[in-house]
Amino acid sequence: MKIIEPSSTLEEQINGMELIKKVERAGRTCYKSEDQISEVTAMNFVKKIITSGHESVLEHEKITVRVVCDRGVSHEIVRHRIASYSQESTRYCNYSKDRFNNELTFIKPYFWEDDSKQSKEKYLIWKSTMETIEKNYFELIKLGAEPQQARSILPNSLKTEIVMTMNLREWRHFFRLRTTLSAHPQIRQIARPLLDKFKEVIPVVFDDIEY
Repeated sequence: MKIIEPSSTLEEQINGMELIKKVERAGRTCYKSEDQISEVTAMNFVKKIITSGHESVLEHEKITVRVVCDRGVSHEIVRHRIASYSQESTRYCNYSKDRFNNELTFIKPYFWEDDSKQSKEKYLIWKSTMETIEKNYFELIKLGAEPQQARSILPNSLKTEIVMTMNLREWRHFFRLRTTLSAHPQIRQIARPLLDKFKEVIPVVFDDIEY
């Protein structure tokens, strides 16, 4: 059994300035103000369309991200409908094979990480349960069960990888929902660092979203 932390990575190198310049070129069509485009106008233009609520212009550009999380978090991610997803399939992945190191991988539940006696007890219960699930999963496979049958005992804590592509407007929607205190703590663990990364590489578009 393997226990890992969740993570996210950009699937492509992003040139943030070029991205918002493309948004500007598309958006200025609405006003037929293409003659006003210069090397320094994109940031102000994009800031103005966000302030005015004209966010449909942001749909012209997209970003693809690879997320490693647990199955429970992935169920929340795919509820964002204006997106494309490719996810690790428990129907076809046989975790008893060498390419999976003959083990199940689980995402560590970080909310039981403090040093209190109660948290330690909760974590040990979780860990013991995952060990039992792994043992029984491999026993089912050994008895001839197909992965799509054996997966019925796999838990929300099972690690999954999901590649997700959203346009910039939908990413804004995603971050507004998934970085707040009302969001599930494990999806915040993914969304907040990812928002920080987006702000780092893309000017203006996400600056107004705070957590």
